Amino acid sequence: MNDRIDEREQPQVYPVLDSLRAVASIFVVATHVAFIAGFYTEGQLGALTARLDVGVAIFFVLSGFLLGRPFLAAMADGRSLPSTGRYLWKRALRILPTYWIAVIAAMLLLDENDGASFGEWAKALTMTTLYGTQPFPYGLAQMWSLAVEVSFYLALPALAWVVARTLCRSPWTARDLISWTMVLVYVSVGWLMIGYTLVDADLIFAHQWLPGYLSWFAGGIVLAIASLPSTDGKIVALVRQLGRSPWTCWATAAALFAVASTPLAGPVTLDVPTAGEGVVRNLLYALIATLIILPGVFAPETSVFSRIFSVSWMRHLGQISYGIFCMHMTIHFLIFEWRGMELFQGRGLELFVLTLAASIVVAEIIYRAVEVPSLRLRNLGRRPTTPPATTDEASSPSEQTTSS
Repeated sequence: MNDRIDEREQPQVYPVLDSLRAVASIFVVATHVAFIAGFYTEGQLGALTARLDVGVAIFFVLSGFLLGRPFLAAMADGRSLPSTGRYLWKRALRILPTYWIAVIAAMLLLDENDGASFGEWAKALTMTTLYGTQPFPYGLAQMWSLAVEVSFYLALPALAWVVARTLCRSPWTARDLISWTMVLVYVSVGWLMIGYTLVDADLIFAHQWLPGYLSWFAGGIVLAIASLPSTDGKIVALVRQLGRSPWTCWATAAALFAVASTPLAGPVTLDVPTAGEGVVRNLLYALIATLIILPGVFAPETSVFSRIFSVSWMRHLGQISYGIFCMHMTIHFLIFEWRGMELFQGRGLELFVLTLAASIVVAEIIYRAVEVPSLRLRNLGRRPTTPPATTDEASSPSEQTTSS
């Protein structure tokens, strides 16, 4: 099996997932604003806003599903795996231009970053701050999750190759593949149990490296397995049936979210949880995010849920959500200073509205001026005989995959 993709394959489009990406980005903005406004400690409602960082898990599940599905589809159909080079080229075009803009903006516009060393600039621009001993530059703390996403992007072709060369060399079932995917969950639990003990050591971010979040990507991979027409079995049937009941999925996710807002999942502040609390939060977030995404894959197109989350303005908000994610912290610090706000002294609603509105405007500009032109280069070097991308292909969520 070589690494050439079948040129005839057209990507499946899931309109609802664009809108769910928008929801995730709003969650991320809201939780960061709630922290700076000092709302985290305001009773149960404050705890709920602290747990809106589940938006990060939603992004990871989306990536696991959208990026894992083409590899899994190729295995299921007995085709060659997607080209690793072209896959990485597309990921670079999608991620790097906007990311670099965000880094430069934060480093130049925020006074706290004045005098940053060459090393700090280099680590920020290369997305390697997560692997050092210094904190992220002001306005870029959210980029830890993007570094994890990129680690997953790099690891995915290798993981797919291993599965293709082992499990898929002989007859296999969806249950076999799901069982293999569960190994990622065990790796996450094991890594977190170790990683949280290293927080006070030199590796201060060790618990935030990719192994600790493989459980979130695994949720998306399981959905991708169940979405393949050629897979069957009791587990697949159960996943599909549950996905066709969107409000049941979301009600269950809401109940789990309420549990996650209790001390069972650790402190709501930036205090480091115990290893056990960290594992509980991680697994709860994996389940919550998977349940939120599940109906976006399987709910009937004619359902009320699908009609609500397929409206054009929500889908477009999802398409620009990567810019919202990258820019919102720099924007909210600038607004915080402009409005004369004080740290942890309230005015959270004002800060949220202004931050979200400004972030949407900036993200829209970046989307039109940078992201769309960059993505036009995704077929650079492809053989001339390949027909131009269809409208569906151009708007496919697989080309719009964002991080948190």
